Amino acid sequence: MSGNSNTALTLGESARPVKPRVVVTGGSGKLGRATVAHLSSSGYEVINFDRVRPKTASEDGKTGLQGAYRLVEVDLSDMGQVLEALMEIDMAYKKVDAVVHLAAMPSPGQSSSSKQFNTNVSSTYNVLEACRKLGITNIVMASSETLIGIPLDIKPAKLPITEESPLLPESAYSLSKLVGETLADQYVRWSRQSHRNPTGGEIKIVSMRFSNVMLEEEYATFAGWQDDARKRYWNCWGYIDARDGAEAIKLALENKTLKGHEAFIIANNNTVMKRPSKELVEEVFPGVPYTPLNDDPNVTVLSNEKAKRVLGWEPKYDYKP
Repeated sequence: MSGNSNTALTLGESARPVKPRVVVTGGSGKLGRATVAHLSSSGYEVINFDRVRPKTASEDGKTGLQGAYRLVEVDLSDMGQVLEALMEIDMAYKKVDAVVHLAAMPSPGQSSSSKQFNTNVSSTYNVLEACRKLGITNIVMASSETLIGIPLDIKPAKLPITEESPLLPESAYSLSKLVGETLADQYVRWSRQSHRNPTGGEIKIVSMRFSNVMLEEEYATFAGWQDDARKRYWNCWGYIDARDGAEAIKLALENKTLKGHEAFIIANNNTVMKRPSKELVEEVFPGVPYTPLNDDPNVTVLSNEKAKRVLGWEPKYDYKP
């Protein structure tokens, strides 16, 4: 990502080398930590918006932030806090260049459905609206593989799943992700309207439908799934290493040709299983048409071809059967 506009200093801020400044919401989470570290090591100044401090953070919040320049405690469901924090924070920074919105109440079943839906939708609206008001036009958002109809109790029409597969949310969580993508569509449409955006320019919003995010140390748990294909059928046996997810985010931020709203499935090249994908599909989804993406017997059933083609992304970290 070249060029930035963060040369102005806020109240009490000390001068320092100028870097492209990126806000990562939810930077203390599993994918967030990997993203903060990766962007920071790639030359970005990263601001983590989160209500949770990373476990490694010092008491004063100045060290142990996985590479973040600052942790700013923000309630993303409060529009005032979001808008102010994207504008400037005393003693810290003024103006940001891009936003990576990862914060959400993760996965179904961890809170009341209404709380999960309302929190996720309001935070996404607040982030997108604040970006509109402030002219931030480079946005990457975490969407979800759950949009494919997880837990797939209703068989998919065909496999592999692609970005063109029907969006069939089956929970409040996945419904909140669908609303997030719908909001993105409309904010892009608004950006094309001269009376709303007199300075011109279609904004870029990238929705990343991450498969089940895994840390390297979690690969040891994969052994417990091998005896029964139905233990992980619910997302077509997909996963993504957090480090590869972070690289996909970086590539999306830096892509200069993308415009409008684009969605990408972000899944590994293989499944979590040792058994061939064709056998898994035939056992769990009998009768569903299936055309493997390539000759790898363990090839992913969640197509990552679009992300490879458009973003130049290639997963590097995986569970090798």
